[in-house]
Amino acid sequence: MRVKRRSKHRKVVKFYATCFGFREPYKVLVDGTFVHHLLQHRLLPADDALQALLSASRNPPLFTSKCVVAELRRLGKSHADAFDAASLLATARCEHDKVVNAVDCILSLIGEKNPEHFFVATQDADLRAKLREVPGVPVIYGLKSSLFIEQPSVQQRKFAQLDEEKRLHMGKSEYQKQLNVASEEKTAASENASDGKNKRSISSLVENALGVAEKSKFKRKRPKGPNPLSCKKKKPKPQLRASRNQVPKAEGEAKRKRVRKRERSHKDNKQIETVS
Repeated sequence: MRVKRRSKHRKVVKFYATCFGFREPYKVLVDGTFVHHLLQHRLLPADDALQALLSASRNPPLFTSKCVVAELRRLGKSHADAFDAASLLATARCEHDKVVNAVDCILSLIGEKNPEHFFVATQDADLRAKLREVPGVPVIYGLKSSLFIEQPSVQQRKFAQLDEEKRLHMGKSEYQKQLNVASEEKTAASENASDGKNKRSISSLVENALGVAEKSKFKRKRPKGPNPLSCKKKKPKPQLRASRNQVPKAEGEAKRKRVRKRERSHKDNKQIETVS
């Protein structure tokens, strides 16, 4: 069961990475109910548990908001441990001068398209139902001592399908405009970098989230040369005979005749002796 569950979670993470441009390190936005659940069921350390859930190569940073921390403070002693733990997390900036409800604060941080690519971890059923209607918002929740990722809702799958069709039918002029915008943002980000800190460059999937179609990465196969092991070696050309290389003799010169000596046999020797 654990293997099947892990494969399902990987498919969900891959869906959001492909369609909405999620990249590591994944950022997780937690509310007070989820922090309380982690402490109650001793799912500690929380970053290790979330790393195993997301199948990430490094621990995901956890974020909360000042409105969530204020809500935990108002709950009193029953959530004192949750308040202490939440106050140690990184705080996402919310544009609220006065403290508002935690649900409204999280929805304002997510916005219409979740530009910060947050994974939202909550135990609030009403908040989870509202987040299903927002495209590109993966939801994490806990069930006893286990953590789960919700499957993408019908609205999110339809949005991803429409976005893909829009990119496929995009004209060249629109495509070029989107490329120019992405390149300008990339140069501006590189200029603002200081002290040689390495910043993540805009990846192709982030550009796709802006409406830019991906270029094909397939390389054409070029004709290759013959296999040297299967080819015969070239034979050296036979040298010209010495007679062809000789310079022709002068006309007055006579050719020297070849004298052959005749070897006499034993019978001929006997006949000569008898004659003599």
